[in-house]
Amino acid sequence: MKHVIALDVGGTGMKAALVAADGTLLHEARRATGRERGPDAVVETIQAFAAELLDTGRERFGRPASAAGVAVPGIVDAENGIAVYAANLGWRDVPMRELLSRRLGSIPVALGHDVRTGGLAEGRIGAGRGADRFLFVPLGTGIAGAIGIAGRIEAGAHGYAGEIGHIVVRPGGPACGCGQHGCLETLASASAVSRAWAAACGDPEADAADCAKAVEDGDARAREVWLAAVGALADGLVTAITLLDPRTLIIGGGLAEAGETLFTPLRKAVEERVTFQRLPHIVPAALGDTAGCLGAGLLAWDLLATEVPA
Repeated sequence: MKHVIALDVGGTGMKAALVAADGTLLHEARRATGRERGPDAVVETIQAFAAELLDTGRERFGRPASAAGVAVPGIVDAENGIAVYAANLGWRDVPMRELLSRRLGSIPVALGHDVRTGGLAEGRIGAGRGADRFLFVPLGTGIAGAIGIAGRIEAGAHGYAGEIGHIVVRPGGPACGCGQHGCLETLASASAVSRAWAAACGDPEADAADCAKAVEDGDARAREVWLAAVGALADGLVTAITLLDPRTLIIGGGLAEAGETLFTPLRKAVEERVTFQRLPHIVPAALGDTAGCLGAGLLAWDLLATEVPA
């Protein structure tokens, strides 16, 4: 059976699969990234994991994988197959495509940015299926975005398109790692809500999920923290809506797990802020933490589809 390798590399764990042409997951596996061992060890772990998947496919389906797709965090030069920089993994200028292709017997390898790759999957087979224009925004440790246009993800001229988390929504606000102050992700990410709720309730271990639960229980302090984050998020999203005019706005990541505790006030806040803009459908992501892996599989199949027959 013809299949491809799909690998999604995260800061703490890696998700992998062998994927059939129709998107069926033929085999799934997970492994710790092991970033505490340093960037060189992480790169070796990725290669070894991919090689194991190649062997598994050969043993189970009578042939090796036809291609591989890999999603990695940080700054990615997808065109040249280089993992440029990842703060949480410590690597710089890793020729990931070349290394993996060599390790996998010279099969073609596609490299993608983790959020854009997850957005590709959400757009084609997840919550954005059928939408010709969408924006995928995962709310996790930070906030990023993937701009979907006609079944593909727009990376931008330099690979930075979709960085909605660094729109300044509160000038002079909290310092951001990017060097600015008041960026969206300093106010509306899951980690930002966790910090704000821990300070408000006096429990340093409290997190965003605890805040959501307290909101549901009617806690006034939690509601204040939550609505401040929702307001900042709505401001950032309206800026994106004004620029991109998406038909569907897909919200994912840890904060989206709060369900309607997030979506009901968020839809209301966005609607209150739009004037001439057309309001997109605001929906939760459908694929959860499998989106990156599924998207990596789509990258691999896309690569095969664009190859010129010998």
